[in-house]
Amino acid sequence: MAPPRNVVKIAVQMRDAIPQLIQLDQAKPLAAVLKEVCDAWSLPHSERYALQFADGHRRYITENNRMEIKNGSILCLSTAPDREAERLLRGLQSESREGRREALRHLLLLAPDLTFAREVISRDGLQRLGTIIEDGDDLGEVLALALRAFLELMEHGVVSWETLSISFVRKVVCYVNMNLMDASVQPLALGLLENVTLSSPTLGQLVKSEVPLDRLLVHLQVMNQQLQTKAMALLTALLQGATPAERKYMLDYLWQKNLRQFIYKNIIHSAAPLGDEMAHHLYVLQALMLGLLEPRMRTPLDPYSQEQREQLQALRQAAFEPEGESMGAGLSADRRRSLCAREFRKLGFSNSNPAQDLERVPPGLLALDNMLYFSRQAPSAYSRFVLENSSREDKHECPFARSSIQLTVLLCDLLHVGEPCSETAQDFSPMFFGQDQSFHELFCVSIQLLNKTWKEMRATQEDFDKVMQVVREQLARTLALKPSSLELFRTKVNALTYGEVLRLRQTERLHQEGTLAPPILELREKLKPELLGLIRQQRLLRLCEGTLFHKISSRRRQDKLWFCCLSPNHKVLQYGDVEEGVGPPTPESLPEQLPVADIRALLTGKDCPHVREKGSGKQNKDVWELAFSVSYDHGEEEAYLNFIAPSKRELAPSPVPPVDRWAERPPGQSHGQRADTAGPGATANHGDQAAAAGAGECAHP
Repeated sequence: MAPPRNVVKIAVQMRDAIPQLIQLDQAKPLAAVLKEVCDAWSLPHSERYALQFADGHRRYITENNRMEIKNGSILCLSTAPDREAERLLRGLQSESREGRREALRHLLLLAPDLTFAREVISRDGLQRLGTIIEDGDDLGEVLALALRAFLELMEHGVVSWETLSISFVRKVVCYVNMNLMDASVQPLALGLLENVTLSSPTLGQLVKSEVPLDRLLVHLQVMNQQLQTKAMALLTALLQGATPAERKYMLDYLWQKNLRQFIYKNIIHSAAPLGDEMAHHLYVLQALMLGLLEPRMRTPLDPYSQEQREQLQALRQAAFEPEGESMGAGLSADRRRSLCAREFRKLGFSNSNPAQDLERVPPGLLALDNMLYFSRQAPSAYSRFVLENSSREDKHECPFARSSIQLTVLLCDLLHVGEPCSETAQDFSPMFFGQDQSFHELFCVSIQLLNKTWKEMRATQEDFDKVMQVVREQLARTLALKPSSLELFRTKVNALTYGEVLRLRQTERLHQEGTLAPPILELREKLKPELLGLIRQQRLLRLCEGTLFHKISSRRRQDKLWFCCLSPNHKVLQYGDVEEGVGPPTPESLPEQLPVADIRALLTGKDCPHVREKGSGKQNKDVWELAFSVSYDHGEEEAYLNFIAPSKRELAPSPVPPVDRWAERPPGQSHGQRADTAGPGATANHGDQAAAAGAGECAHP
């Protein structure tokens, strides 16, 4: 006879004792279960003991998470979390350095468990760790362990970063500013200061005033990838917390110190692979760098500004002088104004008064900046563009000014100028670190591409919007290739001619239409049973291989990793935290399990609970568009396992994609990012159909 649904068969271990095989009744209070286990080993005072999972982080079993215990689980009997916390905190006050080191090691092992962390925090554990950090008696392993344990406890969010004392933050700043320091200490100190900067404006100002930019540059130039990553993380945190004026000053100073060149040569083109966290911080740095253009993009031309009028005249004179000077010699003021108005029209302005064209925002003054930069940095190409189009028939001339204004808008849109930074994106372009004035340099390449495409299309003024659509496609396709330098970008984008764009469009259109042709549909129906079998086999194999995910919190992205895979018997999803730099773990080493039979449904987008908690602000749009959650039974309630995919391309738009689409997608590893894990799993519910849906999304988010 099968055991009741709420009874599970498990093993309980204890050091120097024969394991017990028991049937755990989940309806029975945990205190009563503990007493029975202790009585079997003749242990008095059962309240002094607790049960832990034997694998992984050895999390304590509580009434809240006991439903995670499944048939075949292995538990161990250990000291209760309150007594263990008390014992380890006493060890931190040991006179012996070795005693303190051993206590810190055990504390660090248990710190990821929320139950234990709360017990430590409630006994002033953070203050005791803070004392060790502030005293700084040992600048080696003891200090590194204390910093790591402090960060781990703060990660639970029980205590706010804003509660840290100024003296404590200053001491951590000292560790960052020291020259001789253990290699394991400074990355931890930088990580702690990053958390402080992102969480507390007041303490963030303290960090900004006491950590010199030159010191961060020193850390970035040390050939230690972990130290570089943490230094870059603190740098981007300081930049994000600065005012626009402060940010411009900081970036100008960093560029003067050749940070851009160092990033390009020694980080982007380093022999070591670029980590995900460093890629994110480079994306943030690029976004902040481009964000400096936003004020000019949002400012219209002022017709009463003498400086801006002179800039417009300089633009005209660069194209038509000294020819204009000789023609205008001895002419009246009215005649000269008429000549200037005609030349501005030849330059491609829609109005005789060019100020009216530049009143539009965006692009505002940024378009004027681009035109001036092109005329000064590439005067031959500028003159050739203007004069060549001035000599064409009116209907075939490519208007330089109008094209420049629209092209500036296009580039701002493609590069997301002025948009808030994503919390998870890693989409930076290496060529933006390859030279100074990267945006203006990109404009110079793009405006010449536009003129080339205009001629290839034999366009007229009526075709202006069509030309801009083709140019947009040329730029977007080339930017997606992430060329490593501006010269490589120039080569690739010029190779993408109008004829090549038409060929690519036709190929894509034929591919789409071909899949819907009657012969193809008939053949697909015949092959559907075989395709279904192959798809199921491939997806199950991919799920069993597992996927490495990044954790993120509701506040910021994290550099911690977790791993999720389907068990070889296809009955449970196994997952757990893993260390950075370590290969994928074996399924047996993963501490968490979610039975496939317990899965209720798969949610996407705004239906996901971790998206609803974050709100619906514009800065979170990139999160909800990539989110999906596995819903499963947690006792009488519903719980969720939450994920965030890295891009729209890798995220299927529906919980169960059509078979035809599955067949078209190539196999390959996918990488996502988890927001959090909300609760454990429990009893059976939906069976194999829900499993196929949920598991399939995990394999190909």
